[in-house]
Amino acid sequence: MTKQKQAATGTLMGLALGDALGRRTEFSDVPMILRWYGPWRELALPEDAKITDDTQMTLSVARALRACQERGVAGPERLADELRREFVDWYRSPENNRAPGRTCLTACGLLMTDIPWQDASQIGSKGCGANMRVAPLGLLREYGDSAAGAAQLQAALTHGHPTGLAASDLTARAVWLLAQGVDPAGLVGQLRSYAYENRDTYHERWLGDLWTRSQDPSALHFVRRGWDECLAVLERLDSVQRTADPELDPCTYTGDGWIAEEALATGLLCFLLFPGDPLTALRRAACTRGDSDSIAALAGAFAGAHLGADAWPAEWTARIEHRDELLGLGALWDA
Repeated sequence: MTKQKQAATGTLMGLALGDALGRRTEFSDVPMILRWYGPWRELALPEDAKITDDTQMTLSVARALRACQERGVAGPERLADELRREFVDWYRSPENNRAPGRTCLTACGLLMTDIPWQDASQIGSKGCGANMRVAPLGLLREYGDSAAGAAQLQAALTHGHPTGLAASDLTARAVWLLAQGVDPAGLVGQLRSYAYENRDTYHERWLGDLWTRSQDPSALHFVRRGWDECLAVLERLDSVQRTADPELDPCTYTGDGWIAEEALATGLLCFLLFPGDPLTALRRAACTRGDSDSIAALAGAFAGAHLGADAWPAEWTARIEHRDELLGLGALWDA
C-alpha cells in the first residue's frame, strides 16, 4: 500500500518552519544575512524555533475553519464570526509581540467593536498579511466557489484591497493544486488560467458590500483591479521561473514580498527553483532582502503541499513552536 503523503501536515509544518527560519533574517539585506549566518544553503533553524505572526494568524484561520466544519457547513456569516473571534483573541494575546503588521493591528482593533467587519477592513491595504495565513483554505477536499470566497473573506477582514483578495485566493488555490498532485512545472500556467477565469467574479455572498468602501465605480471594476495586478506578477514569474539564477536574491525577479501579489510570486519562485529540495527552497526564501519570514512561510507551505509531511526533517519539526497543534490540525485534514 502506498503511504499517504499527508499534504495538510506538510503544508502547515512547512509554513511554520519557513516562518521560523525567516524570523531572524527579516528586515536585513542579503549581504548582512550572509555575514551573520554564513552561506545561505547552510542556514540553520534557530534553536528556539519560534514562529511569528504569520503562523499565529494561520493557526487562527485554521481554528476558525475547523470550528465551522465541526458545526456543519462553513457559510459566510459563521466563518466571518469565527474569524473575527480568532483575530480578536490574537490581537489581545500577550504572545502578539512578533512584529505584527500595522494593517492587521488596526483592523483587529476595529473588529473588537460592534461595527460590520466590512467597516473594519483596511480597504487600501494589500499587504502580505492577506495571504500569508490563507493556506488552511487550500487544504479543503474541493476548491470551488465556496473555498475561493472563504479565502477572500479571511483576507478581507483585515486587508480589503482587491489585490489582497485575489492573491489570497491564488495562494490557497496553489496549495490545493499541489496537494492534489499537480506538476510544479505547470503550476504557474494553471494559476494564470484560474486568474483569467475569475477576473469577473465578485463573491458577493462572502464579501457583501465591501467594494463600496473603495473608490471603484462598480464591484466588477473593483475585483478586476485586483486580478490584473496578480496577473501581471504571475506573467513576470512565468517568464523567469526556468531561467532565474538560484544564487541571486529571488526578490530581484518578483519583488520584495511586502505586498500580497509579490509575496505570492516570490514564495512560489523559491519553491519552483527547488521543487524536490524543500530545505533549500526554505533557505533561499529566508535569505532575501524582503519580507523573508512571509516569503519563506509561503515557500514552505507550497513545498509541504507538494511533498507531504516527510519533506521536513524530524530534528526540525521536533522543536518548532506550536508543534502539537500544527500536527493535530494537519492530521484532521489528512484524515
